[in-house]
Amino acid sequence: MSSEYASVVAHQFDDIEQQNEASTLGIWAFLVTEVLFFGGLFLAYIVYRPQFPEAFASGSHHLDITLGAINTGILIGSSLTMVLAVRAAQTSNRAALVSWLIWTIFLGLAFLGIKGVEYSHKFMEHLIPGAAFQYEAEFAHHAQIFFTLYFAMTGLHAFHMIIGIVILTVLAVMSWRNRFSASYYAPVEVTGLYWHFVDIVWIFLFPLLYLIGRH
Repeated sequence: MSSEYASVVAHQFDDIEQQNEASTLGIWAFLVTEVLFFGGLFLAYIVYRPQFPEAFASGSHHLDITLGAINTGILIGSSLTMVLAVRAAQTSNRAALVSWLIWTIFLGLAFLGIKGVEYSHKFMEHLIPGAAFQYEAEFAHHAQIFFTLYFAMTGLHAFHMIIGIVILTVLAVMSWRNRFSASYYAPVEVTGLYWHFVDIVWIFLFPLLYLIGRH
């Protein structure tokens, strides 16, 4: 094994190429399990939405479409900065890599901040499912199903965002220490795949929760 890769190739791999292939296969396998994970919630939405369309449409009108749209734009922007970070790693541009990772972290934190504002609004409006839930009598019970799915789906998504931000922070520190180059950038690349997956999940959540039935 070349001494250039000796410090980054784990003992169970023969060379850097084998390690990179294993990393790529591993992240895709992980993302498949994540699809199944989120799939259960999407299935619940698909089952309940046709049964209670009026209650779901009514619940959707209590969501802030402006904040949801802003968050959608933020995540699309973060996917772009993540792509640029991967490209910077591929070209051994340490300064650009650190910069784009920090931008991605910043956009992720902005998304979570806006989502926190939305959650606080729902708390003040007594739209948190449970004993304190308050809603129009006609849709009270079925609307609570909508808001249960809303908090479950967006909460799980936000949790994945937090995990991604932690990983990106670690990568930014490692990048500052010049740990990545055109010869070795697999951690940045697989993290990028994870981040894009989280963004894609939101692209589905936004229309399902915020847009359908608002007419």
